Amino acid sequence: MKIDRMIYDAIGVGFGPSNLALAIALDEATRRRGRSFTTRFIEKQARFAWHGGMLLPGSDMQISFLKDLVLLRDPTSRFTFLNYLHARGRLEFFINQKSFYPSRTEFNDYLTWAAGHFAESVAYGEEVVAIEPESPRGAVSHLAVRTRDASGQERTRLARNLVLAVGGHPKIPQIFQPLKGDARAFHSSAYLPTIAALGLPDTPATRIAVIGRGQSAAEIALDLHNRFAHAHIDMITRGFALRPADDTPFVNEIFNPAYTDFIYHQPEHVRDAILGEFRNTNYAVVDADLIRTLYGILYQQKVAGAERLAIMSMREVVDVGWASGSITLNVRDMAARTSRSTPYDAIVLATGYERDNGGRLLEGLSDYLPGLSVERNYRLKATSDFAPAIYMQGYSEATHGLSDTLLSVLAIRAEEIASALIAGADARQSAA
Repeated sequence: MKIDRMIYDAIGVGFGPSNLALAIALDEATRRRGRSFTTRFIEKQARFAWHGGMLLPGSDMQISFLKDLVLLRDPTSRFTFLNYLHARGRLEFFINQKSFYPSRTEFNDYLTWAAGHFAESVAYGEEVVAIEPESPRGAVSHLAVRTRDASGQERTRLARNLVLAVGGHPKIPQIFQPLKGDARAFHSSAYLPTIAALGLPDTPATRIAVIGRGQSAAEIALDLHNRFAHAHIDMITRGFALRPADDTPFVNEIFNPAYTDFIYHQPEHVRDAILGEFRNTNYAVVDADLIRTLYGILYQQKVAGAERLAIMSMREVVDVGWASGSITLNVRDMAARTSRSTPYDAIVLATGYERDNGGRLLEGLSDYLPGLSVERNYRLKATSDFAPAIYMQGYSEATHGLSDTLLSVLAIRAEEIASALIAGADARQSAA
């Protein structure tokens, strides 16, 4: 095992948009202050990619480009989306589109462009396997972050502080657990590379199921319909109908960074009620234009008298199995109270993501982090003998609001965490 004896001011676990925004905020803050702040980000992907498995042709962002990595806190930053367009020579052409919503592919390119400025600060291809106190006894002043690369080589780095931003893990409902290990059943996060690798024949006999009722499920169903000219696609959903996301102006104010304060300072039962009321802005909903597109396809199928895409609402998968080389799904019609088994050549699980509150990675620090409770500035509350500050990005929806797992608050949250980290460094330097 390699042991890096350098003590970093902060180590960031994960290098997606959240920690990328933090890297920018720290870089700009330290340049203004004229002091150094050493950081290292650890990312298990071999290179920067943002939802690479879902960069579908024609899919657009559902959030304005103005809510990029920096603009809400500093419109003059060189890391704005507009400056990216200028650097790429596309600014005037983007303006001519008269749209606030770039394609997902273009926004990924923007993020990759920004991440490229911090390549020397990121260890790609390494997965964090443990976070522990540097010393097993007494007060804790530093953290030991242990990683493993693809070859199995382990490495330990030391840090005064930690920022956890690894995102969600694919959620696989219990009913589909028997399919684990079968390449023909896969989560939507791996859609593009997997569907290409399967090499399914484009024939009327080919049948593909998409499980889910949210944006990803709808986008994949449409992509499959466009990708295959003859295969049959079933979108299986428990809901009565595809519901549109509410993105109207007054409702959208819940994603304003200032709303974080309001949510955080409410009693728990009030927060829960607010989250419940506004879940249709983000969960199990579909963009209205996409709903119209799918409905149009279904209507044209009626005109032609041939069905190839089906949206099977009020359906529930009650059993899975194998027959004649296919995966069989036993699907119950909740309205008719009947069930039917159907063979499929592939199953796409657009079943969302789950977050474990960082509990798995922080298990080695459980004695110092009671309840994994997060303060307003995203710092975990710790015991008095634990000096490192641990900040959480994307784990605090229950206390900070629905925007916590989205792009909406990246710029402001990054500034808050960066300011707290630098203030802590200043305090240590003064004490020394």
